Amino acid sequence: MNTEFDYAGRLANLRDKLNAEEVDALLITKVANVTYFSGFRGDSSALLVGKNFRRLITDGRYTEQAVAQSKNFTIVEQTDGLYKKIVEELKLLGCRRVGIEGLVMTVAQHSYLQKELVGVEFKSVELDTLRQVKDSAEIAQIREACRIADTAFEKVLPIIKPNVREVDVAAELEYYMRRLGSEKVAFTTIVASGWRSSLPHGSATDKKICAGDFVTLDFGATAGGYRSDITRTVCVGKASAEQRQIYDAVLDAQLHGLEVITAGKSGVEVDSAVRERLTIAGYGKFFVHGLGHGVGLEIHEEPRLSKLSKCERLLPNMIVTDEPGVYIANFGGVRIEDTVLVTSGKAEPLTLSPKNLIEL
Repeated sequence: MNTEFDYAGRLANLRDKLNAEEVDALLITKVANVTYFSGFRGDSSALLVGKNFRRLITDGRYTEQAVAQSKNFTIVEQTDGLYKKIVEELKLLGCRRVGIEGLVMTVAQHSYLQKELVGVEFKSVELDTLRQVKDSAEIAQIREACRIADTAFEKVLPIIKPNVREVDVAAELEYYMRRLGSEKVAFTTIVASGWRSSLPHGSATDKKICAGDFVTLDFGATAGGYRSDITRTVCVGKASAEQRQIYDAVLDAQLHGLEVITAGKSGVEVDSAVRERLTIAGYGKFFVHGLGHGVGLEIHEEPRLSKLSKCERLLPNMIVTDEPGVYIANFGGVRIEDTVLVTSGKAEPLTLSPKNLIEL
């Protein structure tokens, strides 16, 4: 498998975007997009891309790093403020129509550009969708991030027992992921036990795990800047009949997701199919979020699998999550999640930890 990111292809897509939006330059300020198009992995920086120029504006903390990581860009060092230098460069380049990332630029930043660049027209453009289909190097990095998370899950299971705090389980998970090669956690680790497992984003607390608790663990690793996302729910001790019924319903829905997440289907269509599965089982009203989201340089990115998804057609080599859940207040909840690769057939799960109900 190719281990080099396809920067030539990414820049070609940017050139197409320039033409489609009819702008002289694209001002790229979102960190994930700066990294994606240039290879630079610092922050507080920006790209200016036109038909005949590619510039990365950064400061002295990152100049050496930028030179090493961004071979296709001219490095411009700023000393008096990032947006002041952006204004200077746009004037120097004679740009009259500039595409900006309107979803991430602040009102203050936009106002400053308008004030300093009188007569320049700014147009909001969407660049995140250009990151949806992963190349082979990206897929390899996400596979590695999934491998790390899977191994950490296996290692942490023995410490999940009564009187152990949620924060201690989270700390062990993060410790193992770092020891296994993760650059950082992919997002804030979720460990939610007992009644707290009904909180979809129940970050770990000082609560002690009790016998009979469901414990939901949602976590991920980072490799080469790319992330993984996995959720498993275990039971501390023997599961009750009600717990097993809920778990089986969620597992059935999650496995159905792997069947219906396939190239050609829309994000709404996939979400609806899995949601219907839980509705038939009697738990539809307890599934309170979308089925999934894209994963890559960001933990939540396009495409989305939800009622509000704008994705009209999934494409091969998109990477999304499949994560149905049931959340019942004052009882608990279950979520099962894989990071999956979209193919022309059945989705390929990249997270491989067991999904049968584990009773510890």
